[in-house]
Amino acid sequence: MERIVNDFQLNIATANGTGSQSANLIILHTMFNMGVPVSGKNLFPSNISGLPTWYVLRVSDHGYQAPGDRTHIQVLMNKATWEDDIENCLPGTLIIFNQDVKMPVERDDCTVIGAPMTKLARGLNPKLGRMIANMVYVGILAEILGLDDAALDDAVAAQFKGKAKAIDLNTQAVDLGRAHVRENVDVDQIPFRIEGREVDDDLFLVEGNEAVALGCHYGGVGLLSWYPITPSSSLAEGIIAYIPELRSDENGDHYCAVVQAEDELAAAGMVVGGGWSGVRAMTATSGPGISLMSEFIGLAYFAEVPGVIWDVNRTGPSTGLPTRTQQGDLTMLYEASHGDTTHPVLIPGNMEECFEYGWRAFDVAERLQTLVFGFSDLDLGMNRWACKGFEYPDSPMDRGKVIRSQEELDAIENYGRYRDVDGDGIPYRTLPGSGLDPILYRGTGHDEDGIYSEKPEVYHALMMRLKRKMDNARTWLPQPVLREEAEKQVGIIYYGSMENSIQEIDDILEAEIGRKVSQCRVRSLPLSPVVEQFIRDHETVIVLEINRDGQLYGILRRELQNELIPRVHSAAYSDGMPPRARHYAELIKEVLKGAEE
Repeated sequence: MERIVNDFQLNIATANGTGSQSANLIILHTMFNMGVPVSGKNLFPSNISGLPTWYVLRVSDHGYQAPGDRTHIQVLMNKATWEDDIENCLPGTLIIFNQDVKMPVERDDCTVIGAPMTKLARGLNPKLGRMIANMVYVGILAEILGLDDAALDDAVAAQFKGKAKAIDLNTQAVDLGRAHVRENVDVDQIPFRIEGREVDDDLFLVEGNEAVALGCHYGGVGLLSWYPITPSSSLAEGIIAYIPELRSDENGDHYCAVVQAEDELAAAGMVVGGGWSGVRAMTATSGPGISLMSEFIGLAYFAEVPGVIWDVNRTGPSTGLPTRTQQGDLTMLYEASHGDTTHPVLIPGNMEECFEYGWRAFDVAERLQTLVFGFSDLDLGMNRWACKGFEYPDSPMDRGKVIRSQEELDAIENYGRYRDVDGDGIPYRTLPGSGLDPILYRGTGHDEDGIYSEKPEVYHALMMRLKRKMDNARTWLPQPVLREEAEKQVGIIYYGSMENSIQEIDDILEAEIGRKVSQCRVRSLPLSPVVEQFIRDHETVIVLEINRDGQLYGILRRELQNELIPRVHSAAYSDGMPPRARHYAELIKEVLKGAEE
């Protein structure tokens, strides 16, 4: 029998609230501790305990992280989805099921292994039997796949954080699963195996929201106002959790204020107030929150008040699918509020960038005197990803054009709050409490001195200055990441969490149609001139997005010169799931076929 080593997908079907997440993370961390490239996707319900949840583990020596073409190992624990989960199994799938569910598994074309998981677990602890049953399947998988004992023990200990009784109980449950396999299963007849690889001690697993939270602290966040909303809540909670360790003095006093607002609108208002006062202020939300914040977003843009809003994108519109992922908020962030507005948007694609943009967003906000959006999504924010480490800021905070002394104020000839002295579109400002006058910000029409005005020429000049300010940022905001082929026939533009699928997409296209593609990962809006040059350099360019309407594609069509538009094509798709490489590769094939006809 040919062994399938470190190249398969595992799907665990359980119910929310049964403790399965701990078991699934233990499997993930055990493989990771063995040096095996692995990624995990938690597909969970929005609000109700007991609803179906799935955990998808992709094991790939190639380093592929997106869900694969098929499930190779299916664990069945949930009666509610039992029949559908079985039906979705392709021939050859290894099915492991809990016999105590008392549901049939009738698949002659699959390898089927049953175990009385709940019964075994109740033998250890009758009250916690349902929860501990999940650790039994951990033991079954460990024995079948050949997981390392030491790595597994370390993962159990880390998950239960030194709680001796919990560690002992769960370890016993794992041992019961292992023993069941040894007594009832010929593992030599099962092809799937995990083999350890060289362990990189510098690698660790972290969620994107936690990485952003740490970055915000290193960026000097002084005010967090927030209202809970999935999937951004853990970002705010991460900031709060690190305050005692990172933002406290020797007396235990904290120097980061946290306010849980009554709603998203109030949270945004606090960010504007904090930015006006000179503190680095932020909030974290998702699409529905941005919708509510639009009025304050427009105020910050027009009055030129710095602040940071992190949008962890979920599936919309309306309430949508709160626990699924998407890139459907991009256009909304870029053009939020009424009237003519454009906002800087920072778009991380990995954990290192989540951390970096956590602190860099404040620098951008104060330099441009405007709201800055960090744009993540549920997949990036709430799943655990391998990370090499964080690069801490090696330069002082960029506080922008803040006047801090009378001497500085006197040195500016004809100072006006909204006067462009340097020609870059960015005026100077004073801060409340500095003793320097005037402290004047205005969200209505105003001239260069901040005085109310309805004169057409004054309004037009103001709006053009604001546009110039944003346009000038195109060259110094985070620039695109390019991976270009020599042929430069086909180019792919993408952003955000698509980074974790792009290499597999590239490999599929090269293997199946013999086409090498160049890659351009956009990391910020407004778009860098590098993006336009990338399009000029390639015959056909395809924009990959996790949304329905091709939102970045739409932005490109509006901003590109007319002669370049025919070169650019959209491959957009969204079903709430993390992007599957196979699906997008097929979309690209269709686009290429259409472009060549």
